[in-house]
Amino acid sequence: MSEVMTIGEILVEVMAKNVGQTFEKTGEFIGPFPSGAPAIFIDQVAKTGSSCAIVSKVGNDGFGQMNINRLKQDGVNVQYIESIKDRTTGIAFVTYKDNRDRDFIFTMKDSAVACISQDDVREEMFEGCKFLHIMGCSAFDEKMILIFRKAISIAKTKNIKISFDPNIRKEIMNDRKIKDFIFFTLENCDVFLPGEEELKWITGIEDEEKAAHSVLNQNVRCVVVKRGNRGCRVYEQHSYFDVDPYPVNEIDPTGAGDCFAGTFISLLNQGKSILEAVKYANASGAYAVLKKGPMEGTAKLEELEEFIKAKDKEAKPTYC
Repeated sequence: MSEVMTIGEILVEVMAKNVGQTFEKTGEFIGPFPSGAPAIFIDQVAKTGSSCAIVSKVGNDGFGQMNINRLKQDGVNVQYIESIKDRTTGIAFVTYKDNRDRDFIFTMKDSAVACISQDDVREEMFEGCKFLHIMGCSAFDEKMILIFRKAISIAKTKNIKISFDPNIRKEIMNDRKIKDFIFFTLENCDVFLPGEEELKWITGIEDEEKAAHSVLNQNVRCVVVKRGNRGCRVYEQHSYFDVDPYPVNEIDPTGAGDCFAGTFISLLNQGKSILEAVKYANASGAYAVLKKGPMEGTAKLEELEEFIKAKDKEAKPTYC
């Protein structure tokens, strides 16, 4: 029995060694690192103490085994991860720009994860489940969209809460099928976790507060707007509050939003208040950027507690 479930890609990531490297010229890369947004999310869920599982496929290769070993080691139920003989594990190549933006090349559409089918999502998997987490980046083709629609339908019949992290680029909103899927998921979710720009792109409303309330009017329980190194804002039906960031010297931003979401949903699953859950989620996102590698920054609850204590101590003024 897994209380938190997700579906989607498990990858390895191969990262440029130097900022300013491009794919157009020969350069040094490091890796592979375990990765994939749903995989990072579910790893963080496990490390913060919730039972959880991911539905995915990897190649019958070293990259796939490395990911399975990491997830299993950290407490994720890996029984729904299948190794496929004739496909390789997906790869993400990433370079870093001087302005902190990143460029990616993915091999997902030809990898093992593209073999996930609706038959892999079965009703019995959801027994005892409390949260189903959906990530927009995993809806990379029409088949995946149908898989998510099936999972959401099962979750709704079982009164399972649905959390939704759109994790999209603006140009994706030009694809009618993906846009319809995003709206369908939004109409059915309880917790919405967009970035600032994502909220505007999806709602078509520039004013953040109005955009958030347009979502809350669809019966979403709360909207958590992620603001990166500026913290986040939480909107509920009749109020909102800000959570300040934890200042850190960023090493690698990849996976920070997934760690934020994993901690938030894990703690909500454990009965914590939205305020307490988002405080730890904020710390989790900050902690994640201190490590090189997308899944290297996942953290146990005790590590986050120590991190928060240290940051709170730094913030206190000293008196002579």
